[in-house]
Amino acid sequence: MRFDIVTIFPGFFAGIFEHGIVRRALAEGLVTVNTRDLRAFAHDRHRTVDDRPFGGGEGMVLKPEPLAEVLAAIGIAPRAGGVPGDRSESGSSPGHGLSRAGRDEVSSVPLAPEVLPSAQRTRVVLLSPQGRPFTQTLARELAGLDRVILLCGRYEGVDERINQLYCDMELSIGDYVLSGGELAAAVVVDAVVRLVPGVLGNEASGEFESFGAADAEIAADKGGVPRSQHGAGGLLDYPHYTRPAEFAGLRVPETLLSGDHLAIRRWRREQQLRKTLENRPDLLERAALSAEDRKLLDALQREKL
Repeated sequence: MRFDIVTIFPGFFAGIFEHGIVRRALAEGLVTVNTRDLRAFAHDRHRTVDDRPFGGGEGMVLKPEPLAEVLAAIGIAPRAGGVPGDRSESGSSPGHGLSRAGRDEVSSVPLAPEVLPSAQRTRVVLLSPQGRPFTQTLARELAGLDRVILLCGRYEGVDERINQLYCDMELSIGDYVLSGGELAAAVVVDAVVRLVPGVLGNEASGEFESFGAADAEIAADKGGVPRSQHGAGGLLDYPHYTRPAEFAGLRVPETLLSGDHLAIRRWRREQQLRKTLENRPDLLERAALSAEDRKLLDALQREKL
């Protein structure tokens, strides 16, 4: 899988992918991350990429020309007339990948246009506070693609014509405003990379966790649902414990020490429901709940009264 990050601060990413799962995925060639310096596509002496907004108002807006040029250079053509779903792609060389040290040698001059396979599944994503919320479901959707291009907004945002002509979606990582899209891009890359097949040591780790798949979605060829676990189905994860069995006067719940897999599974599901009810009750409205789940949830809600 390949990521292209368009930014005015390519150096921001120099060390951020040098650790943990993303570093291992890069080293093993499962993922490529490219950074593209937007200022390399500005042609005045000051490499200007922003200008004042039409209609007045505070701040500056990223200009459309440099963004269009960098997208053309990485093989992305505009949609005809700005119509969603009608963008052609050319395409091919893998481009400059982030090295194992986590750095991309970004040229100071525009790159030659790339030619990408026409069948390649690509999405252009604008990172913006106005975007749809980034969720685990969306992370799984992106992990099924061949290529994701992330445009990092700055200042007051990006000229809307870039959104209309090139972007497949706007994404927000939360209901707050950052100084730029670089942190959001790092979050998206990290969340998606760990779902790419072969990246995690145990692929079930991406299913049995907060916001993970429901039991019915867990493929039978992966062994189905383990006796002592339960698919999250959009809920938060259950609490985890390890040795020692007693710490600071607190013992691990006896159920987890019992060896009774059915009891363990039921306890974990109850804890998922309890934690979700306490911390994210909004998730319960769209979670995959069984009849047994609803009984447990009713009991937990009565406890709160």
